[in-house]
Amino acid sequence: MPTDASYPAFPIFAFIAFVLVLIPLPWHFQAWNSGTCLFMIWTAVGCLNLFINSIVWRNNAIDWAPIWCDISSRIIVGLAVAIPAASLCINRRLYKIASCRTVTITRAHKRRAVMVDLAIGLGLPALQMALQFIVQGHRYDIWEGVGCYPTTVNTPAAYPLSFLWPIVIGLISAFYCILTLRAFMLRRAQFAQFVSSTTSLTMNRYFRLMSLATLELIFNLPINTYGLYLNITSRPIYPWKSWSDIHYDWFTIDTFPSILWRSNSTLSVTLEFSRWSVVFCALLFFGFFGFADEARKHYRLAYWAIAKRFGVTPPPSSLGGKVNPGSAKPSLPGFVPRPLELKSSKSDSFSSSASTFRTSFNKSDYTTPSDATPIHTTYKSAELSFPTTPTTPSTISGMDAVELTTTEV
Repeated sequence: MPTDASYPAFPIFAFIAFVLVLIPLPWHFQAWNSGTCLFMIWTAVGCLNLFINSIVWRNNAIDWAPIWCDISSRIIVGLAVAIPAASLCINRRLYKIASCRTVTITRAHKRRAVMVDLAIGLGLPALQMALQFIVQGHRYDIWEGVGCYPTTVNTPAAYPLSFLWPIVIGLISAFYCILTLRAFMLRRAQFAQFVSSTTSLTMNRYFRLMSLATLELIFNLPINTYGLYLNITSRPIYPWKSWSDIHYDWFTIDTFPSILWRSNSTLSVTLEFSRWSVVFCALLFFGFFGFADEARKHYRLAYWAIAKRFGVTPPPSSLGGKVNPGSAKPSLPGFVPRPLELKSSKSDSFSSSASTFRTSFNKSDYTTPSDATPIHTTYKSAELSFPTTPTTPSTISGMDAVELTTTEV
């Protein structure tokens, strides 16, 4: 009897992928990276959906939750288009940046770009869910160990309405990817200037996005093309007769024990690969963006935010400041002050051959004892103290302008 070798590996990896792929979401959301946000959200929803199904329908094929299966099967239908659509949004944005045709500066431009991405990343999956209903033979199937799955009648109408969508979107995305590489090679200088003027994008992030979208294409197109080949060759194509014929006996729920479907190697590989591919996409995204500089910065902030609640104080080095040896507070780099020479005149100004800078003092701020002991004058705008050896009268009166000069040691 075939056993479920993927348990408990699949639910564990699915849940871990669900958590990890959402970690970079806040800072990508703040940077208005709508394509990457859609990729993260869709893959997270897919991993959570498959995780729940693998737990509930382990070692059984009982229709425990009909409403959940209706929702779950719709998510799977939309997910087949949503991940390629999110990749298309990423490739489209990379092309716009590389071609330097649309430099998103104002909030209006950013809002318009986000609306286009939402129309692609949310509109296409929603449209796919609606159109697939036309060729959906009955509500759903239940596969032991896998859970709820949608049904699509292998009829000629199913190809333009459902089967071809991921391939067509993948081809459009591949076209943008090629144009991006070409534009980048032709406009390398303009591209570097644009990236340097954009606070939400860096060269490293750009190339990580390009690598992610390219890898998604490399895996997406062959897999969907092979799935299309199996649909054409492995089972007969049912002729389209009418709406009522396709949806006849709509409320029938077919169940498949694992001993049946796991004995068919092609069917087993297809089902396992279809659910593991979503987990792979989530882990791939985290691999590209979960260890970047901005990610590590947010990890440190989150760690110390939690640690402070337990009374742990972060070390000064974690704050990014330079620390003097033996000091717990960050300070400015050390320097050797130049001695100041003060010379009196009728206007109470002091000068020398060196460069000068001006400030003013209150009467109470600058007082020299009669025995000419060393004092400190304070340059208030920089909040620094300069040790001086005064050669002035005992008191400088009034709010007169004072010119302080420094000479080389």
